Amino acid sequence: MGSNERQFMIDAIQEGEAWRLFKIIGEFVDGVDKLSRVGPAVSFFGSARTKPTDPMYQLTCKIAGLFAKNGFAVLTGGGGGIMEAANRGAAEAGGTSVGLNIVLPFEQKPNPYANINLDFNYFFVRKVMLVKYAMAYIIMPGGYGTLDELFEAVTLIQTRRIKPFPLILVGSEFWRGLLDWVRDRLIRDETISADDMDIFQVIDDPDEVIRAVKRVVIL
Repeated sequence: MGSNERQFMIDAIQEGEAWRLFKIIGEFVDGVDKLSRVGPAVSFFGSARTKPTDPMYQLTCKIAGLFAKNGFAVLTGGGGGIMEAANRGAAEAGGTSVGLNIVLPFEQKPNPYANINLDFNYFFVRKVMLVKYAMAYIIMPGGYGTLDELFEAVTLIQTRRIKPFPLILVGSEFWRGLLDWVRDRLIRDETISADDMDIFQVIDDPDEVIRAVKRVVIL
């Protein structure tokens, strides 16, 4: 390959990177434009694989419906499982139900219960939207994606990059093993402080979830 061909390839790669930046900025602009209008909101996270027959699906519907009835919009990642349940609960309660769908080659398909939909190609842009426009985080049982979103929120609050909003884990039996490990390992080894456990709450009762958020958030 001659020097001219090599430089052409370098220029093409750099130009592609520059255009990718415009796509990222475009996703931020579109998200801010639409979500700045939804009013006070809570973000729900959880497994995309949870079936409608699962008690956690039904519990998510109930909690999201209660938030809608109390004047909150509900934000989710827009997919199936827990995300679908939260959007469904909010929509069926007559509330604002927002789905921030991620474009993936498998598993993720937009659920039909969001009455506001946005599509994202970049996970980090979508996560910024779910944090920026939420006044509380509701974390239902889930997998790697849910854990990623949970610990990112905890880290942002711990490092004071965002204000400490209510961060609620629902499903005490599901979360018990993880929380025991955090206490027995991370606190014992002093990789976190004991009071870092105060960043989140574990609540199973739907009415108490709403009360915990409303104690902090004034509409």
